[in-house]
Amino acid sequence: MDKFNTVVWLALFLYTAFQFVRSIRMVPTQQAQIVERLGKYHATLKPGFHALIPFFDKVVYTQDLKEASIEVPPQDCFTKDNVRVEVDGILYMSVVNPVAASYGIADYRFAAIQLCQTTTRSIIGTLELDRTFEEREVISSHVVNTLAEVSEAWGIRVHRYEVKNIVPPPSVRNAMERQMTAERDRRALMARAEGVKRSAINESEGLKQEAINRSEGEMQRRVNEAQGRAQEILAIAQATAESIEKVGAALSMPNGVEAVNLRLSQQYLQKLGSLARPNTEVLLPANLMHLDSVLESMGLSKESGTPRPAASPAALPPALSDMHKRFPSTMEVVSSLPVPASTTTRDKT
Repeated sequence: MDKFNTVVWLALFLYTAFQFVRSIRMVPTQQAQIVERLGKYHATLKPGFHALIPFFDKVVYTQDLKEASIEVPPQDCFTKDNVRVEVDGILYMSVVNPVAASYGIADYRFAAIQLCQTTTRSIIGTLELDRTFEEREVISSHVVNTLAEVSEAWGIRVHRYEVKNIVPPPSVRNAMERQMTAERDRRALMARAEGVKRSAINESEGLKQEAINRSEGEMQRRVNEAQGRAQEILAIAQATAESIEKVGAALSMPNGVEAVNLRLSQQYLQKLGSLARPNTEVLLPANLMHLDSVLESMGLSKESGTPRPAASPAALPPALSDMHKRFPSTMEVVSSLPVPASTTTRDKT
């Protein structure tokens, strides 16, 4: 009996020691503990050291105040055009009021997930299939606004909600893939046609500019040639005027007339030398009715048809007379030649 009492007292002592040990609490950062005293809410333990009254105070809830990501399980939703899609997401939230999160709702995590799912189904039901992939931001904002209405009562704060996947049935996916392929082909054809159009426009613009440049170059070439010819004519005219002035000045100088006669005689002799060429043609006057004048110009008489006697050295001009004195034999031959009055020479080419 004494042994039994000893065991009972030992057990009672150990239980009391255990309760005293449990009454000492070390709360870490970003955590809150809800304490009840005799079954009634008493206090919220913040981070740090706390000592409770054994057998009276009890920690019933421990809330994590850090932001948490909660996986929203996939669910089937029907779009406005009666297409079944599978939608899931991720909810980011944190506890801001540990007391409300502990006593306001039994399980705020489960409740938030259910509210996300129901709100997502209701929003997708108002959208067509093509728009569900474009309106992810709309779905997320609606879910966040719906949870914000109950966040104060539940002691939570919803930061954001992201739609993770929107998965249509395989048949719809195949149809969408064919549609996307057709759309890509159409865009490729349009891009190719636009490229051909741009190429044709650029080529025509290049040909147009080339023609304009060629015509402007031709115009400038003709202008330059005309200006060159004008400069040439002006230079020839100036040179001719200067030569005439110099000839006139030379005539006024002593022995100027004799020098001019000598020059004319030299040219006369050069022209006479071309008569002996076989390809020389003699052009006679068109009026052959006056045969006497023609024969006289050729040094022949109408009656005898004999050549006119050669002119004497005294009848020659002074320049030729001087040449006759220096070259008597040559000048005798020249003086015996007839002097056609209107005869010109032209080489056969």
